Amino acid sequence: MDMTWLLERPIAHRGYHSEHVPENSLAAFYGAIQEDFIIELDVRLLKDGEVVVFHDENLQRMTGRDKKIRDCTYAGLKKITLRHSSERIPLLKEVLDQVNGKVPLLIEIKNKGRVGELESKVVELLYKYNGVYAIQSFNPLSISWFKRHAPTVIRGQIAGDLVEEKSLKMRQKHVWNYFLSLKVSKPHFISNDLYTPMWLLKRFANFEELIKLGWTAKTQQEYERGLQYFDNIIFEGFHPLT
Repeated sequence: MDMTWLLERPIAHRGYHSEHVPENSLAAFYGAIQEDFIIELDVRLLKDGEVVVFHDENLQRMTGRDKKIRDCTYAGLKKITLRHSSERIPLLKEVLDQVNGKVPLLIEIKNKGRVGELESKVVELLYKYNGVYAIQSFNPLSISWFKRHAPTVIRGQIAGDLVEEKSLKMRQKHVWNYFLSLKVSKPHFISNDLYTPMWLLKRFANFEELIKLGWTAKTQQEYERGLQYFDNIIFEGFHPLT
């Protein structure tokens, strides 16, 4: 299973977006393709069973409408534009058609509930896709589902966000919980926030064998610091190669 592509170029968080180009939009993905970045994106399941590319549980931040995305249908979402733009929330199928293998995809499964429906729909779309991709999730049960039902799909386990956690004791607790999740998901790679205590992660038995991604660098300084500890960095808000 070739995973070297995960190391070969920077990973654009939710596409190459900016103040005028919304995250997880077709425009943001077009920008990432133009810069030859790996595209990281998020997928969620709608009420009608469609799979869309969107990060938040609620539409509020990105559209100004206070509604949970799981309660939406695609017919309803097509009428809504993303903040200060003409862009709309795309279907995963639309994104796959747009990217069409031009750059690799890193697809985060956003699922805190029962696993199976979203995961199976994503697999159905990806098996028809002619391009390089991997999936990742915070939910170890979701990653474990891929291990059982789609073992050829490259899968990664994401760690919790420790940036806001000032207490070392709480950081340690998060990391130990992460170790337990790794036993469930058996990932091919791991994805940790840039402030994860590396000395704790190194206690995991297979740590040195796994590809390690760091997220999310928002400055060139964070990006360069991250490369000292991680194999590749997920970034946003700047161009890491200029």
